Amino acid sequence: MEFVLSSFPVLVFLAVLFLLDSFRLIRKQWLAFSLMGGILLALAAYFVNTFLASSLELNHQVLSRFVAPLTEESLKALPILFLLYRRAAGFLIDAATYGFAVGTGFALTENLFYISSIGKETSLYLWVLRGFGAAVMHGGTAFLFAGIMMAGIQKGKNTALHLFPAFIIAVFLHSLFNHFLIHILLQTVLILLLVPLLMMLMIRLTQKDVHQWLEIGFSDEIEMLRMIRRGKFTESKAGRYLYSLREYFSPEVILDIYCYIEIWLELSVKAKRNLMLREMGMEGLGEDGLEEKLKEWEHLRQRIGKMGEMAIRPLLPSQERDLWKMQLLKQKASLV
Repeated sequence: MEFVLSSFPVLVFLAVLFLLDSFRLIRKQWLAFSLMGGILLALAAYFVNTFLASSLELNHQVLSRFVAPLTEESLKALPILFLLYRRAAGFLIDAATYGFAVGTGFALTENLFYISSIGKETSLYLWVLRGFGAAVMHGGTAFLFAGIMMAGIQKGKNTALHLFPAFIIAVFLHSLFNHFLIHILLQTVLILLLVPLLMMLMIRLTQKDVHQWLEIGFSDEIEMLRMIRRGKFTESKAGRYLYSLREYFSPEVILDIYCYIEIWLELSVKAKRNLMLREMGMEGLGEDGLEEKLKEWEHLRQRIGKMGEMAIRPLLPSQERDLWKMQLLKQKASLV
């Protein structure tokens, strides 16, 4: 019963986040990875905190208020940063959900430890407070950290510039919770109000962002691809811009850039099409030859290099989300 009471709320929050994902942006394998990562890192946090408390002769109050927030949020950040590096997320909500899953796994392990240590000596009231308070706090700080990181990446900022504030906010909120400045029951109620509000805000922002990205980008990309297929690309502003690049690149590189743009547009349209199908409750489509197209795109990307990608950024903004789209297609291609 103790484990149920201390784990049920955070698991419900995670399930709600997954079920409200109308575009099915959240991948089950990454969600499982995040959950397991949180479980394992909670074990690591126990040994790190025990070592620091023993080595520095810290009392429980100093450890819980100042040291544990630093060590635990640092460890929880690791799988989130790995997922962002692997471009497992393309929008705020999927990145934040993976973060919440890390916090959920962390909280489950932490509560199991407390149950094994003091479970028989306490009332069920404590486990209700831990489940609705501390467990949701762990999920909430990781959720917020991942969301802030993803927001910075989408704006094209340097990762280091938003890593520090995201981490400081997570540590500060964790430390604030452990200070118990107000009654623990009131603190738990505030968490239960603020975390769902934060989740709903993230979901709304993501839905608006996805629709805008699909509606604006989809039509522009189709039109550009149509002009290329009809041999009229040079008549467009994009075509004239590409023609102007011949002053800076060799004819061979210009040809590679042209082929890169065509394949990129074709793959991007297919990725967005699949997202639209997902919103309607349908499976995205896989196609024969898709894997070969993706390999060709990767090959051309290497050939044009960083300078080539920078040169065509006005035509194809090479953001993290664009590379994330290709990851979606790679997953679909592997199923064909």
